[in-house]
Formats: sequence, C-alpha cells, structure tokens
Amino acid sequence: METELLTTQDVQRAGALLKAGEVVAFPTETVYGLGADATNDAAVKKVFLAKNRPADNPLIMTVADVEQLTPFVTISEAARQLMTAFWPGSLTIIMPIKPDQVSMLVTGGLQTVAFRLPANETARAVIRAAGVPIVGPSANTSGKPSPTTAQHVWHDMQGRIAAIVDDGPTEVGVESTVIDMSTDTPTILRPGAVTQQQLEAVLQQPVFDATSTTSVASHVTPKAPGMKYRHYAPDKTVVMFDRLDALALRSTLTAQDVVMAQDDTLAILQLPMTQTWSLGETLESATEQLFAGLRFYDETPEVATIYVEKMPPIGIGKAYNNRLAKAAGNQEFTI
Repeated sequence: METELLTTQDVQRAGALLKAGEVVAFPTETVYGLGADATNDAAVKKVFLAKNRPADNPLIMTVADVEQLTPFVTISEAARQLMTAFWPGSLTIIMPIKPDQVSMLVTGGLQTVAFRLPANETARAVIRAAGVPIVGPSANTSGKPSPTTAQHVWHDMQGRIAAIVDDGPTEVGVESTVIDMSTDTPTILRPGAVTQQQLEAVLQQPVFDATSTTSVASHVTPKAPGMKYRHYAPDKTVVMFDRLDALALRSTLTAQDVVMAQDDTLAILQLPMTQTWSLGETLESATEQLFAGLRFYDETPEVATIYVEKMPPIGIGKAYNNRLAKAAGNQEFTI
C-alpha cells in the first residue's frame, strides 16, 4: 500500500478515505491518532493490523461534537459536566454503551466505550468530513513511543495505512487523561493533561486515581489503553534518574550514553551537546519533548542507554512520569 502524505488543506480527501473504510493518521493536540470509521468492523480491524495491537486492548472513539456520541452511549449528568468543562480537549471519558450500538472490536468486549473530542481543529474537520465517529488510538506500532509528528507516524506506518495528515508537532505530547464514568466513583485510568484536582473541582466529589495502585491481570480486558500491555518503550534501554543524582550519574556515563533532562539539570551535567536532549524549563515542555527524544535516540545506532530525568509528580508531571516509567520498565538510576 502506498501511503499518501496530506496537509491540513486535504481534509476532504482524508474524510473520503475514512468513508471508504481506509485508515488515516490524523493530528490531535496530544499525539497523532490512527483513524478509521468506528462503525465499520472491517475498517477497525485494519487499525489492529496496522498497529499490531492486541484485540482486547479497547479503542477510543473520537468525535467532532457531542451530538456525534449520543447514539452510542448513556451520558450521565456528571459526564456532561466534564464535557462542558474540558471538551474540546485532552480528556477521554468512559461511559456505558447503549445496547448493540458499538462494535465489540472497539470496546474489547466490554459494555463501556471511551470517547474524546480533541481540541485540534484539523482533527475535528477530518471527523466532520468522514461523517462518523472514528477510532483514534495513537498512530504508532503497539508498545512503542507515541508519535508527536507526522514524521514519527511515517516511520511506523508507511505502507500500512492509506494516508497521514500532517499538522506539525503536537502541543501536549502525551495522550489524554482517561476517566471512567461508568462506575459509582469516577476513576482515572490514565493520567494526562487534565489533572485529578481539575476533575474534582468540576465534579465536586472525590476522583479515585487508579494509575499507581491497580494492575490488570493477564486474563482481564483493560478498560483503557495503556493499562495492561507494555507501552511507550523504545528498543534501547531507558533509565530514569532524579535531578538530585545528576552529579553521581555524570561519573558513570559512557560515550554511548545520552541524557534527556531539563535545562538546569543539563547545566549541572555539562555534557557534550551530542549526548543531550533538552526537555526545556517547564513540566509542559518536558512532556511535549519526551516521546520525540525517546524516538530520536532509539533510532540512533551508537546510543546504548537513554537516561531520562523524572519530574515532580504535580499537574502534568504525573502523566510525564507515568509514560516515562512504562518506557523504562520502572528501571531507575541508583547511587
């Protein structure tokens, strides 16, 4: 298959391909997604094949407006409050499906489905052109770092999908927060840019964060992407480190080691530029750069180990640390 590289001016072409049952990668504010008609089982199967994704790993349905999701799910008043507060944006909401309205291929066999309305205008325009909700998992090979540029998608998906819509680098850099609103207690299943504190402020009730306390057994279907299977992981070894250990780390580095860190930490390390990747000065810049840096070094033959700085676990720093821990298999530098 020859993959077309489209621009933001080619929205109608992207929509036509989706209508025809093809798979099209599209931009969002978080990471690039892999789109297919969510109401077409044959199209959804192509997504699983392109990503080499396990069949029990549910897909997120992505819409251009709230009206697009109403035929498929039962929306509680609390879920509507979240939609009003955070949509369009980086929040995915899990809700109960209406009988026989959503393919089990999309839900992983569950009676719930996750929906998101992205803030990226091109993404919404593509979905409107398609005329149906689309599935929207990250546009990478399953388990690898998520794509934050069209070039990342091309690397993983060239020849596997019909087209890629290039809208430049993404803004947030990690996938959306996932909250389960199908249970009595609202529960975060994946951290992202929308924080626990923001959710609680809108809902005016406690929100449980399951991301650090719950693992999914091998025989259980996960409710959200990233809960059960290895994610965000380069082939190269990734090791987390704390800024307080920067000097100790410097004494152990070899010429084949590289460091991804914020600018003040890189100033302490005083390494050659060829061995460093700047994560900027803020939590937001670090999160935006994380996957790009991991992908760059994973494709650099002479690199052996990628050392990546952890962030304070506040705000979006929690989402950053979640993705980094998965990429590193929880491996940390110790003195």
